[in-house]
Amino acid sequence: MIHFFVFLLKKKLKKEIPFIMKKLPIGIQDFEKLRTTGFLYVDKTERIFDLVDGAGYYFLSRPRRFGKSLLVSTLKEIFSGKKELFEGLWIEDKIDWKKHPVIHFSFTEMDYKNLGLEKAIEENLFYQASLFEINLDSETITSQLQELVRKLHKKFDERVVILIDEYDKPIIDFLGKDEIHIAAENRDIMKNFYSPIKSLDPHLRFFFLTGVSRFSKVSIFSDLNNLNDISLGGSSSDLLGYTEQEILNYFDDYITITAKANEISENKLLDQMRSWYNGYNFDGANKIYNPFSVLNFFDKQKFNNYWFKTGTPTFLIKLLEENEYYNIEEIETSLDALEKFEITNLNPIVILFQTGYFTIKKHLIADIYLLGYPNKEVRRSMNQLLLAEYTKKETTHTTNLIYQITKSFDKNELDKVFVHLNSLFASIPYQIFETKKENYYHSIIYLTFKLLGYYTQSEVSTSEGRIDAVVQTENNIYILEFKVNDTAEKAIEQIKNKNYTEKYKAEKENGKTIYIIGVACNEKTIKEYLIEKI
Repeated sequence: MIHFFVFLLKKKLKKEIPFIMKKLPIGIQDFEKLRTTGFLYVDKTERIFDLVDGAGYYFLSRPRRFGKSLLVSTLKEIFSGKKELFEGLWIEDKIDWKKHPVIHFSFTEMDYKNLGLEKAIEENLFYQASLFEINLDSETITSQLQELVRKLHKKFDERVVILIDEYDKPIIDFLGKDEIHIAAENRDIMKNFYSPIKSLDPHLRFFFLTGVSRFSKVSIFSDLNNLNDISLGGSSSDLLGYTEQEILNYFDDYITITAKANEISENKLLDQMRSWYNGYNFDGANKIYNPFSVLNFFDKQKFNNYWFKTGTPTFLIKLLEENEYYNIEEIETSLDALEKFEITNLNPIVILFQTGYFTIKKHLIADIYLLGYPNKEVRRSMNQLLLAEYTKKETTHTTNLIYQITKSFDKNELDKVFVHLNSLFASIPYQIFETKKENYYHSIIYLTFKLLGYYTQSEVSTSEGRIDAVVQTENNIYILEFKVNDTAEKAIEQIKNKNYTEKYKAEKENGKTIYIIGVACNEKTIKEYLIEKI
């Protein structure tokens, strides 16, 4: 479809745009397939060379759908000596292309949910052995791994390469409350499985492990303390994902046709792309685009939530709601805390970071970092899911209500605003309000106003206090204060006494009308509200 669009655009604009562009590799995780069937490849082989030429034992953590599997596949082809696949790439003439026996595990392809993890690993070990016509006689997965590596080294007289992709999936999949015991069991199985790696060093040329998270060193990684963790900092910060320069170099034709399709300039398109899909940061300095979102954006030619829709774990949203995490725009924490992921003591902030919903915003001092949402896609999607969880509604229902509230503000129909707000409160069980009260009201108000399409702020700081919500439309500014088990008059009084309108004096002088709105909430509903025009 997109190639036909290029043809029409060229004909219409008489602009030099190639008839045939490299196909977008959406979902392509096999390097050989990508290189032999005309898909676009952003050349990362200079960075990969640093790994291949280095010490040889690595761990890399990155969010899902960020290119880990393609990287592992690329390493597999390099160590398999398939030079022909790398024609024209940076690494082509930089290595000797010696062929090594490669053991490749992908936990995304193992049927551990039906077979159990230990049986699934055993089946994969026997399959790997069959590829090299080797028979395994050992009875445990630990001894089978040792046997396979030693026999491969002896048979081919070359040291062995082990590549393990998404090692933590059998744990991440079972982090919900009712399945946490399975996650713990799988952790112990994996610890035993990896335990012989260090002793196999004389037989190994290269070991590479990827995953979404890094669990505490006292569990899985206790016997893998020789791993070089390249997840944060160093030259690996742009090993996965796209840099700004790579977007410009490799996607120039797609930028042109997508800008035309959206009837905006190329510069405007790039500005919006930065807002939507850039912002991941793995070294405190350099920003990276989400590759999955970029590819889908150029394919669909529409800004949307692509990465987020591929699967946000239910346990994470529930954990955030249970801990009353909703205003989580920015968090300060230590690097040491970010590297620990304890199954029995889940820290919501660490999970948000390790799974890609948070990223490094700034390196503050020593090992202290400022974390936050990487971009608009993640921030908006997370707020939508949190609002649905807090209000006990489907996201489609809350999204429609947000649209109705936005439209009501646009038309200055404030009575309708509160009708729709009451709809958000309506289905929440009464006992929740009894136990959590004011915080629960504030969480829903905060998330609702964060999701409005206008220039909207929640919990706005001023010199004398914090405003609950501010909405700015083309003609009006609405300053809202919410009170729980109190009166609307008290809310209005607070706005006046703390002089909340002073912050917006310049906008008023430029012709905007300011409304102050006091709202009283109790018993799962908005009891009353008062509106004054300033």
